[in-house]
Amino acid sequence: MSIAQLALPIITTVFAWWFSTGLILILVRVHAKHYGTVLAAFALVVAVAMGGVIITAPQDTPQAAYCAAGCALLIWGWHEASFLMGKITGPRPSPCPSEAKGWQRFKYATLTVIHHEIALFLTLAALIGLTWGQANPFAAWTFGILFAMRISAKLNIFLGVPNLTDEFFPPHLEHLKSYLPKRGMNALMPVSVILSLTLSAWLMIQADRAVEGSGMATGYLVLFTLTALALLEHFFMVLPVADATLWRWAAPLKPQTNKHDAHREDQKPKQRFSE
Repeated sequence: MSIAQLALPIITTVFAWWFSTGLILILVRVHAKHYGTVLAAFALVVAVAMGGVIITAPQDTPQAAYCAAGCALLIWGWHEASFLMGKITGPRPSPCPSEAKGWQRFKYATLTVIHHEIALFLTLAALIGLTWGQANPFAAWTFGILFAMRISAKLNIFLGVPNLTDEFFPPHLEHLKSYLPKRGMNALMPVSVILSLTLSAWLMIQADRAVEGSGMATGYLVLFTLTALALLEHFFMVLPVADATLWRWAAPLKPQTNKHDAHREDQKPKQRFSE
């Protein structure tokens, strides 16, 4: 496999991952009253993406592999936006009780996001059905890897990690922070890393074994890159690295209020409702 054939899918996938994440953060920053309109417009894009999955499923070309993976990424983005906008989350929109421990805490945490997880699973099942036995299964495989790695990330964050990238949480999801403890390490993290490394190695081997320049070779390289990026996100949880800087262009930090100014603001007379 030539350097160009190896580098192009990797670079393309890294850019798509970085840019699509930033785009979702931009969408989430719109006023909450526009969330329904944004998601409805986004749903039209998702419908086109589903059509793209169907059209490219029987095609074994690099272009079809790119298209299938891109369609899966668009569908995934809609789900992420619907979650961050608070439209599809769970039946428990409240903080974790201080007395909740063990399985009770896990139950409460699950109830905060279970509708989102069910929606993701049903979408994955639909993509598998649309691409089953087809020459190009990469829409389902892309979505499946994103789903599996996200579950791993959520479980690790729930069990406790040193670095929590929770600064992008919108106000209506602030209650989720009460379920995310900060800890030095948890027992699941090494398992997640080993399994991710194993999957990454297997995908690279499959890409190397595929016919050079084929859709399968391209697709496996895309999947390898996505898995490597998800593994990198796991490392960000335990390393002193501010990964949020990667998307500061999409969601800049809110300016901090000067304490002196805040004090002066508190001293201002409060306007009465009758005024």
